[in-house]
Amino acid sequence: MSEREAAPAAASEQGSRNLAMRVVAALVLAPVAIALAYLGGIAWSLLVTLAAVGLFAEWLMVTGLGRALRVMVPGIVALLLTGLCLMAGRTDAALVVLAVGAVVVALTSGARRNWAIAGLLYAAAAEIASVLLRLDTAKGFAALMFVLLIVWVTDIGGYFAGRSIGGPKLWVRISPKKTWAGAAGGFVASLLVAACFAAFEIGTAGPLLMLGAVLSVVSQLGDLFESAVKRRFGVKDSSHIIPGHGGLLDRLDGFVAAVIVAAIFGFLRGGADGVGRGLMVW
Repeated sequence: MSEREAAPAAASEQGSRNLAMRVVAALVLAPVAIALAYLGGIAWSLLVTLAAVGLFAEWLMVTGLGRALRVMVPGIVALLLTGLCLMAGRTDAALVVLAVGAVVVALTSGARRNWAIAGLLYAAAAEIASVLLRLDTAKGFAALMFVLLIVWVTDIGGYFAGRSIGGPKLWVRISPKKTWAGAAGGFVASLLVAACFAAFEIGTAGPLLMLGAVLSVVSQLGDLFESAVKRRFGVKDSSHIIPGHGGLLDRLDGFVAAVIVAAIFGFLRGGADGVGRGLMVW
């Protein structure tokens, strides 16, 4: 076999191995996430708090601040204390702790202050939004599962549509592998999830379809945003903690964007104690 023939074969084999690792990782992680989301309360809050710590740590590594303990430690402490406040039902105290943490991070991060603060706020926004969305006892689990499923099927639909259809690239400079076909495939898959929720009478069809469409687009924009940050600093993967997926930033970028937008929308309709209900009840 010539070198020209061997290269595509090697790439195909590598792609198959990568897909296998992605599937295995998803089969392990997805049930854990769903189980803890179902339990809610401290179990879910603890998971998202630890995830937020991981997101912040990886953000610092991507932006070249990973070895700056003077930045990482106060940021992690702020996220942990924010999580404890949320578990105690004190969103107001969580925001105060976060504000103090942001000030300390700003004072210790030097020339890359803006990147450090952005990373802390990025992780904390995902943490707070995830907890508030699940807080509602009546609709919290349904709201959280809606967001999770929209993000997951957008990613899965985009992956397979992009690989099978190919075609024009979505944004070569930011993410060379993403195609318009993949974006469309993920979008269509999200509408199917919304239709299923409506079929089981977990909301009204029209609003759910619009919500699913918005969150799918937001999820893909979140993916592109994280890719842009990595490309800005010449980083391929945020870490290698998840086989086939890279790091937490790589895996949760779409969810972070979607859950923040979902929580904002739910808050506007249901208040701080009814974010899940505000998102799902029409």
